[in-house]
Amino acid sequence: MAPYTLTYFAVKGRCSALKILLADQGQQLKENLVTFDDWMKGDLKKCCVFGQLPKFEDGDLVLFQSNAMLRHLGRKHGAYGKNDSEAALIDMMNDGVEDLRLKYLKMIYQEYETGKEAYIKDLPNHLSKFGAFMAKNKSGFLVGDKISFADYNLFDLLLNHKVLSPTCLDAFPTLKAFVDTLSARPKIKALLESDDFKKLPINGNGKQ
Repeated sequence: MAPYTLTYFAVKGRCSALKILLADQGQQLKENLVTFDDWMKGDLKKCCVFGQLPKFEDGDLVLFQSNAMLRHLGRKHGAYGKNDSEAALIDMMNDGVEDLRLKYLKMIYQEYETGKEAYIKDLPNHLSKFGAFMAKNKSGFLVGDKISFADYNLFDLLLNHKVLSPTCLDAFPTLKAFVDTLSARPKIKALLESDDFKKLPINGNGKQ
């Protein structure tokens, strides 16, 4: 079977969680990197359902929206819980990750100089919710006893926040252990330490 294909800019952005999921599941990914100049020509943008990247191809299936990609891969690779109840909780937690990611992106792209300090100060209020939910589960994952796409998404976002504020997980041992455990999974570790991954900036404006 042909590998999955991802079309995106040369940034980690919204595609790191997807790359981490695929790496951990032993799946190959072909990447088409798009320059800003090429994007501004408009031809590719016209082909995107919502006028934005990333674009993900699984054979004849073409997807836009990063969370739809994660859900699709979660279903295909057994990372979407073992029943409908677990799937619903995974969806809930992934929506929580998306809420925090949007706050993070707003700060990065609109308020970095004026709002970074306040964002970091308020961050424990957000992280505590994930920490408390994960602590109740006792498996080391958000839901059930197996990793889900929401775990990969949270892991990626926590890595970004550790760059923003290196001590942000110190008060949350459950989340700190979660990040340490996933970082040590051999295929994830190999991806995170690869030159191709490390050279990508986290965000498109160079702020992190």
